[in-house]
This record gives sequence, structure tokens and C-alpha cells, in this order.
Amino acid sequence: MTLSESTFREENAEAQAEVPRKERFTIHELVEEFDITSRTLRFYEEKGLLNPTRRGLDRIYSRRDRARLKLVLMGKSVGFSLEDVRHMLDLYDLGDGQATQLRVALQRFEEKLAELDRKRRDLDHAYAELSHARDVVKSRLARQQK
Repeated sequence: MTLSESTFREENAEAQAEVPRKERFTIHELVEEFDITSRTLRFYEEKGLLNPTRRGLDRIYSRRDRARLKLVLMGKSVGFSLEDVRHMLDLYDLGDGQATQLRVALQRFEEKLAELDRKRRDLDHAYAELSHARDVVKSRLARQQK
């Protein structure tokens, strides 16, 4: 997964094909598509992650906003903070062909994978310990019931 919007679209062409090639989206369309609340969408806007235009009181989100929202939600689902996601997304606008964005994203992905590996080892160890304790208790109960 890269946080480059164009690379993201390339890697997810099949998923993108399911979504109509609209240029503009209402808050209600994005809320429904991504199964989030309008409050969540407004929160991401307040945090500077999305930048919809206004038409009266209505917010109009661009394809870029939609792509950014998808990346924000994906980043959150794998444990990145909103600040981490914003930092990676903001690098898209540097004008260096996304080279900096891709390097930073790769580094952050490697760090997150290492963190998840540590957590997995800790969970595996805790699971093994708890399973052993459960087996000891079961064994003692079985002996008492005889």
C-alpha cells in the first residue's frame, strides 16, 4: 500500500471500477459509501485532511477528497494516527513526483510492520501462557472431581 493517490488508484483499479467516475460527492454519498458518520467526515475536515468546497451550506467533496478519505480510513485501520496519515498525505503536494511521499510512506510502513510483529510475539506469548494456565486448572479440577 502506498499513500500516493495515483498509485493507490492503480493498485485498486478493480475496486475503483465499482465506484462511478464522479467528480463531486456530497457528504451523504461519502457517509454511505464508507459507512462513517457525517460527524466523522466533518472531524477529518477540521483536522485538515479533507478540503471540500462549499455550495451554500452544502459541502462538496472532490475525487481527491474521496481518495484522501479512503487513505485516512485505511491508515487508521492499520494503526496510524491521524497526524501520521496527514503527514504522509501532505507530502503528495511537494511536486517531486511523489518520491518523498513514497520514501516516507515506505519507512512508516516498515516501522508499523515491526511494531505489529512485536505485538504479535507478545500476544503469542500471552496466549501460550494463558493456555498453559487453563490446562493446569482443568487438570486440577478433573482430579478433584474423581
